[in-house]
Amino acid sequence: MRELTYYVGVTLDGFIAGPEDEVDFYPLTPQFEDFMGTELADLQPAHVRAARGAAEAPLTRFDTVVMGRRTYEPALQYGITDPYAHLRTVVFSTTLEDRGEPNVEIVGTDPVARIRELKAEEGLGIYLAGGAGLAGELFDEIDRLIVKKYPVLAGSGVPMTAHGFSPRRFALEDVRTFDNGCAVLSYAKADLGGK
Repeated sequence: MRELTYYVGVTLDGFIAGPEDEVDFYPLTPQFEDFMGTELADLQPAHVRAARGAAEAPLTRFDTVVMGRRTYEPALQYGITDPYAHLRTVVFSTTLEDRGEPNVEIVGTDPVARIRELKAEEGLGIYLAGGAGLAGELFDEIDRLIVKKYPVLAGSGVPMTAHGFSPRRFALEDVRTFDNGCAVLSYAKADLGGK
């Protein structure tokens, strides 16, 4: 069975973006960008892979990306209908129309049911690109987390997940630190007494 991994950047106080979806306050350095572009290359948008000369690099960990409308729309504003051309793309939205992009599936029905179908298929991992609303809906389906914890306090904004109180335990598997003060933490879902 394939696993769903939520890969997300987050502030120290738990926000993935500012109140107006700002993300330009995250500190980036060449060392950190190199890590993301090499070790997490599957998770990079197609234009970033192309800029690194890795557009045709083979996939190693993920072959599918899922996201909500708000995560997909910024690319559309630039006329990009397939921001992850190297991955099969599934966008969950009840308002977006199918633009006929062969690699992009618009799903207007239950995200949990579609994720379970995707997990049952053969292939590499499934990357949850966000956002908070979709992560909240898929909360029980998330098997792994890759959290880029940035040394920033935002004060308010978009939370990492939007769901009610429902503790889920994850086991820390790896921690990497970088010159920009960011720590990348990798977690796997742990058993919490049947929850």
